[in-house]
Amino acid sequence: MDNNISRVLTGYTELLNTLKERIRKAQIRATLSVNRELVLLYWQIGQEILTRQARENWGSKVINRLAADLRREFPDMKGFSYRNLIFMRGFAEAFSDKAIVKQLVSQMPWGHIIRIMQLVKDSSEREWYIRQTIENGWSRNILVLQIESNLYHRQGKAISNFRKTLPSPQSDLAHQTLKDPYIFDFLTLDKETHERAVEKELVNHITKFLLELGAGFAFVGKQFHLEVSEQDFYIDLLFYHTRLHCYVVVELKTGDFKPEYAGQINFYLSALDDIVKAPEDNPSIGIILCATKDRILAEYALRDMKKPIGVAEWKTKLTRSLPAKLRKNLPTIEEIEAELGKESK
Repeated sequence: MDNNISRVLTGYTELLNTLKERIRKAQIRATLSVNRELVLLYWQIGQEILTRQARENWGSKVINRLAADLRREFPDMKGFSYRNLIFMRGFAEAFSDKAIVKQLVSQMPWGHIIRIMQLVKDSSEREWYIRQTIENGWSRNILVLQIESNLYHRQGKAISNFRKTLPSPQSDLAHQTLKDPYIFDFLTLDKETHERAVEKELVNHITKFLLELGAGFAFVGKQFHLEVSEQDFYIDLLFYHTRLHCYVVVELKTGDFKPEYAGQINFYLSALDDIVKAPEDNPSIGIILCATKDRILAEYALRDMKKPIGVAEWKTKLTRSLPAKLRKNLPTIEEIEAELGKESK
């Protein structure tokens, strides 16, 4: 028994001295690359804890002691609490490949990494959110919002004819730009709601709307006027996409998708390309946002269209946070849309 205690204490002292040296070296390097070195340091500490726990069967008391000793040795450094050491261990366990940590994950702030570990369990999904955060510069709150809205599983899910109507790689980028469904949980709607009311609400919350649309969308205007053959036409919402380098027409519908919507937006795109689009712009893209859609109808409607068009649903989160008993007493989405259809006739 005494030999075991002596071996554990020797191992602990060895670890503590090793970590002290690594922390001192990291402090010097951190002046050049603070976040990257800090994240790599945390990963190394987490790896050491994992290794010692597996080899010497450490419990939580040892990690508590390690936290206290590290805080005492480095009083000016934050991050050596018991809770954060547990996060470091989880970090090393979740990201076992040091190359991925060094090349990718270390570009993220530590707080972002913790949120991803807490909220996302699948490794591929974690990596996707990390890449999106780095590419789009998401704050921690925006990252959490995107995860909670299930963005990973909505991205690139809309029905479109982009691969037939756009050249590669623009077609791939345009396809990945679309989601299905779009979540407009910031809307305050009632039974009198119609397209214009939804449009007004979206414009009133344009920052949140642009966030949900995704990176690259710049708002041009609502009810954008086009004159064709001395007749007036109005696009619900017009955007310019800075990565696709094209105009994006968004048409809002509060009911189910109808095939004639594809013809309408195809007309808008033709007119927009002739009247507004600059020679250096790519072909304009259309997005039809409906409350509901029949997938087969949408696919048939887009099959022979020459203009790039996508169809997706939009939803709110009105009933998600309510208790199950209350949700049962509320009308379904289908019942609400039926009422909206009656009101618009």
